[in-house]
Amino acid sequence: MEHKNQEQPYIEPETTTETSPAKTAKSETWEWIKALVIAGVLVIIIRWFLFSPFIVDGDSMRPNFSTGERLIVNKIVYDIRSPKRGEVIVFHAPEGKDYIKRVIGLPGETVKVTGDKVFINGQEIDQPYIKEAIEQANKEGRAYNTLSDFQEKKVPEGEIFAMGDNRGNSKDSRAIGFIPYNKIVGRAEVIFWPVSKISFIHF
Repeated sequence: MEHKNQEQPYIEPETTTETSPAKTAKSETWEWIKALVIAGVLVIIIRWFLFSPFIVDGDSMRPNFSTGERLIVNKIVYDIRSPKRGEVIVFHAPEGKDYIKRVIGLPGETVKVTGDKVFINGQEIDQPYIKEAIEQANKEGRAYNTLSDFQEKKVPEGEIFAMGDNRGNSKDSRAIGFIPYNKIVGRAEVIFWPVSKISFIHF
């Protein structure tokens, strides 16, 4: 009987590729480099375009803010809308420093300061952020605001009138004039240092 040789299918031998430790380490290093670059870009974006830290320097915003406290400033909120009365802002002052003050008068409004009273369009406004300080000063038989009165003036369009909460010790719009929108850095949002005072800033 004739036997025919049947061709067996060729099967390529299984090969295993092992990643060398050096190649693995190189890959992990590259991943770390990419992660660090991305993190750096995010920090730059957040730092320069969205939020910025600010250190309070001076007593002009006492009793609500003290020297050395660190704040987070929202830099984009006023790209979306205009400032509102009572908000705490950071702005570039004429002498080249950054000041922190509170928005009091808005564009088109008339502002007048007489002693501890502030009038907007002829109407006295509430000042809850310094109410206790004013009451305490009055109990002691003195005015809280010891600076000269501010005669009634109209706030120009595109500008605001700002004052420090420490009315007797604040270089603000009463001395340096109205603050143009394009000089405002942003709105103070959070106190993040010292730890004991971590809180959102209420308006």
